[in-house]
Amino acid sequence: MGIFEPYRAIGYITSNVPFCIQRLGTETFVTVSVGKAWQIYNCAKLSLILVGPQLPKKIRALASYRDYTFAAHGNDIAVFKRAHQVATWSSHTAKVNLLLLFGEHILSVDMGGNMFIWAFKGIDQNLVPIGHVLLDNDFSPSCIMHPDTYLNKVVIGSQEGPLQLWNIRTKRKLYEFKGWNSSICCCVSSPALDVVAIGCADGKVRVHNIRCDEEIITFSHSTRGAVTALSFSTDGQPLLASGGSSGVISIWNLEKRRLQTVIREAHDGSIVSLHFFANEPVLMSSSTDNSIKMWIFDTSDGDPRLLRFRSGHSAPPVCIRFYANGRHILSAGRDRAFRLFSVIQDQQSRELSQGHVSKRAKKRRMKEQEIKLKAVTAFDVAEIRERDWCNVVTCHMDTAQAYIWRLQNFVIGEHILKPCPENPTPIKACAISACGNFAVLGTSGGWIERFNMQSGLSRGSYVDKSLRKSYAHEGEVVGVACDSTNTLMISTGYHGDIKVWDFKGRELKSRWEIGCPVVKIVYHRSNGLLATVADDLVIRLFDVVAIRMVRKFEGHTDRVTDCCFSEDGKWLLSASMDGTLRLWDVILARQIDAISVDVSITALSLSPNMDVLATTHVDQNGVYLWVNQAMFSGVSSVDSYASGKEVVAVNLPSVSSLDGSQHKDSDEPAMNGSDFTQSFQTTQFDRYIPDLVTLSLLPKSQWQSLINLEIIKARNKPIEPPKKPEMAPFFLPSVPSLSGEILFKASEKANEGTSGTLTGGDEKANGRKSVSSSLFLQLLESSAETKNFSAFTDYIKGLSPSNLDVELRMLQIIDDEDDEQQEPHRVPELFSIELLLDYFIHEISGRNNFEFVQALVRVFLKIHGETIRRYSQLQDKAKKLLEIQCEVWQRLDKAFQSARCMVTFLSNSRF
Repeated sequence: MGIFEPYRAIGYITSNVPFCIQRLGTETFVTVSVGKAWQIYNCAKLSLILVGPQLPKKIRALASYRDYTFAAHGNDIAVFKRAHQVATWSSHTAKVNLLLLFGEHILSVDMGGNMFIWAFKGIDQNLVPIGHVLLDNDFSPSCIMHPDTYLNKVVIGSQEGPLQLWNIRTKRKLYEFKGWNSSICCCVSSPALDVVAIGCADGKVRVHNIRCDEEIITFSHSTRGAVTALSFSTDGQPLLASGGSSGVISIWNLEKRRLQTVIREAHDGSIVSLHFFANEPVLMSSSTDNSIKMWIFDTSDGDPRLLRFRSGHSAPPVCIRFYANGRHILSAGRDRAFRLFSVIQDQQSRELSQGHVSKRAKKRRMKEQEIKLKAVTAFDVAEIRERDWCNVVTCHMDTAQAYIWRLQNFVIGEHILKPCPENPTPIKACAISACGNFAVLGTSGGWIERFNMQSGLSRGSYVDKSLRKSYAHEGEVVGVACDSTNTLMISTGYHGDIKVWDFKGRELKSRWEIGCPVVKIVYHRSNGLLATVADDLVIRLFDVVAIRMVRKFEGHTDRVTDCCFSEDGKWLLSASMDGTLRLWDVILARQIDAISVDVSITALSLSPNMDVLATTHVDQNGVYLWVNQAMFSGVSSVDSYASGKEVVAVNLPSVSSLDGSQHKDSDEPAMNGSDFTQSFQTTQFDRYIPDLVTLSLLPKSQWQSLINLEIIKARNKPIEPPKKPEMAPFFLPSVPSLSGEILFKASEKANEGTSGTLTGGDEKANGRKSVSSSLFLQLLESSAETKNFSAFTDYIKGLSPSNLDVELRMLQIIDDEDDEQQEPHRVPELFSIELLLDYFIHEISGRNNFEFVQALVRVFLKIHGETIRRYSQLQDKAKKLLEIQCEVWQRLDKAFQSARCMVTFLSNSRF
C-alpha cells in the first residue's frame, strides 16, 4: 500500500469497438467500450449515465438489451445487469470477436469459427450455451447481422470474401454468397425487405438482394481505405451512410443512385460505427479518435451539421496541469489539441478553441489537422488574471512563436509572442510571473525575452554580457521561472548552467554550473527551491537565494520524464521511464514512497489541495487520477502506509471509480478509507498529539440539545391539551421503555412487584432493583469492573438527548432523610453516581470525546450537585474530577493561546 492509490481515469470516450444502441421508453442510450470497461451515454445530451466495472482484458465486442450489457473480453463473455456482473459465459476456446442480440438470445462468434447461442432469460440457470454452430475451416468470420423478417437466420461475412446464410435453429448453412474477391468489413440490413448493404475492404459499398442473390447497386469511396461502417436511414429519406478508415462519412442517395454529400474530416481516425436513429434525421458516429458525434440532416441543401459530440485526446497527452483549485486539468496532447478536463463533472470537459479551424480548412481546402497549431510542448498558467486578460502561454513543437489563451472564454488570444524576430528559433520554455502580467520565453538558440500578457508587447530581453553572442545562454534554454515577488528570474541552459537574473532590471546576479546536461527544471515559489533533472538521472535541489545545492535525490534507473512540488513544498514527486513514481521528502531528504506501473508516466501534476494526483502515460489517451491517502485517512504519520525505499507494483486506475484497486503482489483488495482508519487505535494518536484532545464526531446539535433541553421543552410545550381521537385504532398493549423498544409483555419482576400488597421496605427494595436493571446502569457497572468504558460510551452516544437526560434523572434520590444515615455503597443511587464520577475522571484524563463529556458533566452536576455536596465520599471524587478537568483545560488553553498570539501577530504585521 502506498500514499497514492488509484482512483479513476478521465478523458476516455470510446474505443475501436462498435457501439450498440437501445431505446428504453422515450429515451435512447448508447453503450460504448473504453478499453477494459464500458459506459452508457444518454443520447439526448450525450451525458454519462453509467460506467461498468473493469474487466481483466480489453473488450472486443458489445451487445445490450434493456438493463443487460454483454461484453466479450478474451475467450469469455461477461454479463452485467446495470453495473453488476451477474454471470460469465466461458465456452469459447478462442477470442470472441462478434456479439449479436437475437431476440431473447445472444449469438457469439470467435476467431476459430465457433458460434454459440446463449439464452439470457433466467441467466442464473443458463450458464451454458443452448446451441453451437461450427463454421467452415476456410471461413474467418468478420461480421454478423440478422436480416429483417428472416426467422432464425443470420448472415455472416468473412475475411476471405464470401457470405453465408445460416439457420441457427436447425444449425444448417442454407446458402453461400460468392462475394467480390474482397474482405467483408461490415454488413447491415435495410428497411426494404431482402436488401442488405455490404462494406468491403476495397472501398466499395454493395447493396445486395439476398433473396435473389443479385447486386442492386455499387458505390465507391473516393478516398482510399476499407468501408468500416454502414447505416440506413429510417425516417423516410432514402439515404445510406458509409464510413471509411480515412475518417470520412459519405451519404448516398439510394433513389438517385449517387453520392449526395460527404462529411470530410468527420473524425481524425477510422470510423468504427454508424447508426441512424429510428424515424429521426440524426446520425451517430464513433471513431478510433476517441470521440462520438451526432449529425442532423436539417439544412436546406441536405448536408448534415454537427449536432453534439463528446471527445477526448486522440493521441497521448504530454503536458498536464491542475487549474481552478484542482477542479480542472489543462492537458496538451500530440493530437494538436489543448483541452480542459473537469475532475468533478465530465460534461464540462472541452477543447480550447483555436479559431475557426473548420472554416479555414474548407476555405484553403486543407485538413483541419494541418490548420491547427502544432503540438504543445510546454505551457504555464496564472489564475490571478483570468477575468482580466489572457492567462495561459504555450510553446509549440518547432515553432518560433508562443501563443496566449484566455481560459475564461476557452479561446486562443489575439496576440502572438515572437521573441528575437531577427533570428527566430523554436521556443522551448515559458513561464508567467506571479502577478500574471508578464510572460518569459526561452528559445533553443539561448534567447530569453519578456512580454506583457495584456498587450503582447516585448518588455526587454535578458542578455549575459560575458558571452560572445548577445544571448542569455549558449545553447538551448531548458527552463525559465519567476519568483513570487517579481524580484528574481531563474533560467537554465541545456549545458547545465543556471543563472539568476534581476527580474525588472534584466541584469545577471549570479550563476553556477551543475556539471552535466539539464533536461528539466521545476521552481517552487513559496520556499525558493529549484529542482533540476539532469542526464545523470539525479534530481538536485538548489536554494536560489543562498546559491547552493541543498538536496540530492538518486534512485531512478531511466530518463526522468517529469517532476513537481507539492503545494506546501514538503514533497517532490518524480516520474521516470523505468515505470516508477517516487515521492521524496524535501525536509528529511529521503524517499518516502515509490510505486511502479506497467506503462511509464510521461507527465504528472499534484492538485493545490494535495488530494489528487494526475498522471499521463505512454500510448494512453486519458488522464489518470490517484488519491492521496494522507488527506483521507485518520493517520497523521505518512510512514504508516508509505513503502519507503521499497517499490510497490500498482495497477493503473480504471474508468470506473467503484473498483477497488489491487496491488499486483497481493490477492487481497486494498482497504477502504473507513477500514483503514479503524485499524489504528487512539493510542497512536496520543503518541503523536499529546497536548490535544479527541472529539466525539457527534453532530453539534446532539450535545448542545442535551445542555439546553429544558429550554427546548419549554419552547415546544403544547398550547392545548391533547384531544382523544374519536375513532381510536386498535393497538396491542405495550410496556414503554427508555430504549425505545416496544415490549408487548411486562417482565416477571415487574409482575411480581405489582401483584399483591407490599410493605414499604419491599417497595423501596423493588424500586431500587428496577433502577439497577436498566441497560444504562448494567453497562456502567460492567465497564467499571473491566476498566474499559468503550461499550458504555458507545451506548450513551447513541441515545437521544431526552433519553440520556431521563437516564441521569432516574438516579435522583427521592427519600433523602432515610438515605443520609446509610453508607453510600449501600444506596444503589449513590453507588451509580460514584461510578459515573469514575467514568468522567477516566474520559477526561484520556481526553476522549471531549466536547460530549463536557456537556454530560454539566447536565450531571446540574441534576446531582446537591447530592454530591451531602456525601464526603462523593466530594472526594468530585475534587479529583475538578483537578483533572483544570489540568487538561489549562494545557489545551495554552495551545489555543499560542495560536491566537501567532494569528494576532501576523495579522498586525506589515510585509
